[in-house]
Amino acid sequence: MKRFAAKEAKNSFGHMLDSARREPVTIEKNGRPVAVVMSLEDYERLAAIEDAWWAERAKKWASGGFLGPAKSRRLLAKMLDAKD
Repeated sequence: MKRFAAKEAKNSFGHMLDSARREPVTIEKNGRPVAVVMSLEDYERLAAIEDAWWAERAKKWASGGFLGPAKSRRLLAKMLDAKD
């Protein structure tokens, strides 16, 4: 992964963007990594992977006894009534 100092990234922004289209670029400030710049295509691919992961988790939770909105409201109402 290519690295740019923050000042270098600022002064050669176009070059940094061109580099980020090929591979993610780490931006460093005072020698510490603080950000990553990546291509839109890489970002969209990662977002799709994350969306698929959450969708799979939701299916698993729903099939494993997830209460759902209506049951959750009834249970919460019952618990709140019991405290009075």
